[in-house]
Amino acid sequence: MEKVALLKCTDYDVELIEQTLRQGFELLGGDSFLRRLIPKNSKVLLKPNLLSMEEKGSPVITHYAVFEAVVRIIQEYSKDIVFGDSPGFGDSRKVAERSGLMEVANRYGVVFNDFKEAVQVTLENSILCKSWNIAKAPYEADVVITLPKLKTHAMAFYTGAVKNQFGCVPGVQKATWHTRMPDSNNFSKMLLDVNTLVNTKFAILDGIIAMEGNGPRSGTPKKMDTIIMGECLTAVDSVAVRLIGYNNVLEIPFLKEASDSKWGAVLPEDIDVLGEKMESMKCKDFILSRKGGNFHFINPSVNNFLTSMLAPNPVLIEEKCIGCKRCNEVCPEKPKVISFVRRGDKLIPKWDYSKCIRCFCCQELCPEGAIETKYKTLGKILKLK
Repeated sequence: MEKVALLKCTDYDVELIEQTLRQGFELLGGDSFLRRLIPKNSKVLLKPNLLSMEEKGSPVITHYAVFEAVVRIIQEYSKDIVFGDSPGFGDSRKVAERSGLMEVANRYGVVFNDFKEAVQVTLENSILCKSWNIAKAPYEADVVITLPKLKTHAMAFYTGAVKNQFGCVPGVQKATWHTRMPDSNNFSKMLLDVNTLVNTKFAILDGIIAMEGNGPRSGTPKKMDTIIMGECLTAVDSVAVRLIGYNNVLEIPFLKEASDSKWGAVLPEDIDVLGEKMESMKCKDFILSRKGGNFHFINPSVNNFLTSMLAPNPVLIEEKCIGCKRCNEVCPEKPKVISFVRRGDKLIPKWDYSKCIRCFCCQELCPEGAIETKYKTLGKILKLK
C-alpha cells in the first residue's frame, strides 16, 4: 500500500506552504522518513516544471514560493542541492530567471543546471527503452525530487509527477522521442522508463492553482488549494486525476501502462490517502482537456481512416495567431506537417492531418494559446471528449 499525503493549502505564501509541506512529511513518517529519503551527503536535484518562458507566478510553471518552501526543508538534510529543467522551447537559464526560481536559488545557495550536458546510458530493467541520451545532472544525482504542476495536457490528458521528468531529455531531443514513439502506449512506457533512469524518489505536486481546459500552457487557471506528496509518482498522479474528474484512473494512458507493467501503484485500493479526505478536495466543475479513449498519439501509417475520423486535431484560433511560426519550429515530423497560408498581413498555419501524429507539440508551445484540440463529429459521438 503506497502512502500519499493530500494537503490543503490556500495561498502561495511561503510560510504557509512550508508549514503544509512539513505536515505532509509528518504524515509520511516525519524526520525518519526524510532521513531515509535523503541519506547523509546526498546530492539532491529538484526538478520543477519550467515548460516555457513565463512570468513569475504563472500557473504554467512550478511556483517560486513552492520551490522556496521545498528548499527550506530539504536544506536541513542536504547541503548539495541542484535544480534544473530543459524547457520545450527557450533557454533554460532565462526561463528559470523569469520564473523567479533563480532568485530563490541564489538566496539559498542552490546551484542551477541547464540540462544541456548529456550522457549515453543503458537502462537494463527498462519496460521499453534501453538506450538513452539523458541529461547528466538528474542521472548522476543521488535523489531526484520532482516538483510538477497539476495541469491538463492535450496529448497526455493530464501532466503531473510522471510526465514532468520528460524534461530530463535534453532540448530538441524531445521532438525525436515524439517521432520515435507515435503510439500512446509506447510513449507512456518511455515516460516510466525515464523516471526509472533518473531514479525519481519523491513528488510534490503543486495544485494550489492548477490549470484546466487547453493545457499545459494555454489553459485556464483553476484554484484547487491542493498539494499532493508521495514517494510513488503514479500514486500521486492517481490521486490528482481523481480530484479533477477522472473516476477511472486507467483512462490516463501512462497510468494504464504503469498498472499493466506493475511499475507503481495506480488503483485507489492500492493507495492510502493521508490528510484531507478525497471527497472534500474533489473539484466538481474542472474542465478536462480530454476524456477517455485510446486515440491519443497517432501513427498515420497504421490507419489513416481511423486517424482522420476518431483522433482529435490541432485547430487554430485564427484571431489569436500572430504568425510567429513557432508551431512549425517545434513540430517533430520530417517533412513538417504544417504549411502556411496568408491571411491579410500575416501567415497562419495549416496542418496536413494525414501526416500529423497528434503529439500536440504545436498546441503545447504556442506562445499565444492560439491552438486547441478538437474532435470531429464521430469522435464526439463516441464520447472521446
